[in-house]
Amino acid sequence: MGSSRSKISFSELLPIAEWLPGYKKSDLAGDMLAGLIVAIMLVPQSMAYAMLAGLPPQVGLYASIVPLVAYAAFGSSKVLAVGPVAMVSLLTLSSVGAYARGGTAEFIALALLLALIAGIIQLAMGAARLGFFVNFLSHPVLVGFTSAAAIVIGVSQLKHIFGISVSRTEQPYQAIGEIISALPGTNSVTLTIGILSIGLLIYFRSFLAKQLLRLRVPENIAASIGKAGALVVVLLGTAFVWLLGLDMANSVKIVGAIPTGLPPLTIPDLNIEDVTALLPAAMIISLVGFTESISIATTLASRRRQKIDANQELIALGASNIAASFTGGYPVTGGLSRSAVNAGSGANTPLSSIITAVLIVVTVLFLTPLFYFLPQAVLGAIVVVAVAGLFDLKSFVHIWRYSKTDAIALLATFFGVLLFNIEVGIGIGVGTALVLYLYRTSRPHIAVVGRVGKTEHFRNINRHKVDVCPETHAVRIDESLYFANARSLENTLLNAVAENKELKNIVLICSAVNQIDSSALETLERVIDELRSAGVRLFLAEVKGPVMDRLKSIGFVDRFGEENIFLSTHLAFEHLGCANGV
Repeated sequence: MGSSRSKISFSELLPIAEWLPGYKKSDLAGDMLAGLIVAIMLVPQSMAYAMLAGLPPQVGLYASIVPLVAYAAFGSSKVLAVGPVAMVSLLTLSSVGAYARGGTAEFIALALLLALIAGIIQLAMGAARLGFFVNFLSHPVLVGFTSAAAIVIGVSQLKHIFGISVSRTEQPYQAIGEIISALPGTNSVTLTIGILSIGLLIYFRSFLAKQLLRLRVPENIAASIGKAGALVVVLLGTAFVWLLGLDMANSVKIVGAIPTGLPPLTIPDLNIEDVTALLPAAMIISLVGFTESISIATTLASRRRQKIDANQELIALGASNIAASFTGGYPVTGGLSRSAVNAGSGANTPLSSIITAVLIVVTVLFLTPLFYFLPQAVLGAIVVVAVAGLFDLKSFVHIWRYSKTDAIALLATFFGVLLFNIEVGIGIGVGTALVLYLYRTSRPHIAVVGRVGKTEHFRNINRHKVDVCPETHAVRIDESLYFANARSLENTLLNAVAENKELKNIVLICSAVNQIDSSALETLERVIDELRSAGVRLFLAEVKGPVMDRLKSIGFVDRFGEENIFLSTHLAFEHLGCANGV
């Protein structure tokens, strides 16, 4: 019995111990195809995202090997594809760039340390079952953040596409001015490569698959070819620069020499000052990366009727980032496009990610010299097209129409990121969302209700035709009671007494009250005394079990009288002689 529990616990902690021993040969073909296709996507993407992060392109390749194996061992998703992504790359640049110049040894060392700290945070949160913390990043805040980040990322790549040199700026919006000032120095050949690359990527992404389907190419093959645009532009761009000597004749900036060989063993320097400086950014990367990853994993799993363990995902991402920090990489998380391709290409188990990692190993061992003449404009184009979909105007319009307060949080995050930086912008967004939540819940909806005909149902007197008792008010509060809204309930009840001289009883309907904090309880006890002195009795109805348990444990029920608390509003009205509503 004890060994069985141990085995279950171990397989929950290390899912590979469950799926690998029972691996089916029938799954191998799908996993191999998916691993190959994702590797084709990941090679150019990882190099492009590494350059976005201010790191040499090989760092992106290094971050696409051991972290993938770590996730395959610990992750609960069968198809999530982990690796460098645009959002985390931008966060890495903005956080590490405040302390070191991009591409330098110091910058790389801090990026390794950032990955380690982020990994430890995610690992600790997963072990402590703190996955719920991600809920503090509300959907409007995430939409505002990703939309602003898409602009920041896109603007950061314009220097590569135009072939210009710009100075690093403190705030994102200042980069636009720097680029405009540098436009007279545009390299026309580089710009042509960049524009053609963007056009070709858009063609592959939006049109090629549909055309292939019309030619009766199988859907899975057409979709896979449509996702190979990044590799095609890399090969074409590299070939043209090499054949025409554009790097020498037209000063087209190229990637240059990429070291060949396996990722180095790297040990981050745990300097206390650096750890303290990077800790806020690491926390944001942990939450943002986890949010992006869990959203993708849950969506893909639901299509297959599979389950995702949020806390196990934190552990898996933590292990992946720690692995990246010790193998020359930088922070990673689950990528939307790669995961969708992985699932769509037939991946059945995490073995597809291990196959992808093996193919990246082959690339760094034998193929990196082929990327010497790769134009930086091509990598810039890959990033621009990849992040274009992050600007979510549709969601903004929807949120604006549905809730103006949520839209305020979205806009606060959006402009906070553009005017300051990502960390400050997210902080502004989260703070705004919490303040707006407190504002909304401090003014809860409170309705006077009456009986609907001869039924046991009670509805708002302002919305429905109902019967009421002149001497008895039934009041429903549609919110839990806590320090911010208790006074609002008190004022409502006392005003009802002041406005209705015939009022003798008030039934407080608590069907929407999930908890009552100590401040609200103190206010409720004061209201009972104030109503009693005015000759009005207060009764409670539809109190939920957990709330009732706490009221009993504190002695409130004994003082108030359990006979004054009713299972339903109907029973309360019967007790007060209002069985027919009049």
